[in-house]
Amino acid sequence: MAVVFRTQIREHRGPPVESLPWGRGPGLNVHVVCTNLEAANLKNVRAALRVAGTLVRDLGARVTVLAAQVVPYPLPLEKPDVAVEFTEQALLRMVGDEEVETAIEVRLCRDSEETIRKALPPDSVVVMGGRRRWWPIREWTLAWRLRRDGHHVIYADSSDNL
Repeated sequence: MAVVFRTQIREHRGPPVESLPWGRGPGLNVHVVCTNLEAANLKNVRAALRVAGTLVRDLGARVTVLAAQVVPYPLPLEKPDVAVEFTEQALLRMVGDEEVETAIEVRLCRDSEETIRKALPPDSVVVMGGRRRWWPIREWTLAWRLRRDGHHVIYADSSDNL
């Protein structure tokens, strides 16, 4: 079970381009995944937002930031330890510079990976950010599982030069 909050912000439509396997235009929604709000992960989300912004401007689509906010088990799911408004404000500050139509969807949950996998519609375009490393990390595992589920995953490198 997850609780969903949605925030709608900015709008910008880019010119349409040639047809792609996953479609184009206002019906196309590019999902940016945010599994937690730690400083390192926010850098990953910024990198993913840059890539998604470029992609949707070219496709005339929109971006949805899908944030899974984990609520610890002693607390009721509807009463997280960090207010949803704080999470939304942090994400709003991040997407404020982007000139594309963006929606923020915060889902309160117990397991972020399971919530993200269930929240994505079939055959979604997903952009994830992370640093390239030689050992597997959590984001890579999630990206691998999303690909296995049939989603189109783009991995944005969030190295220091961005």
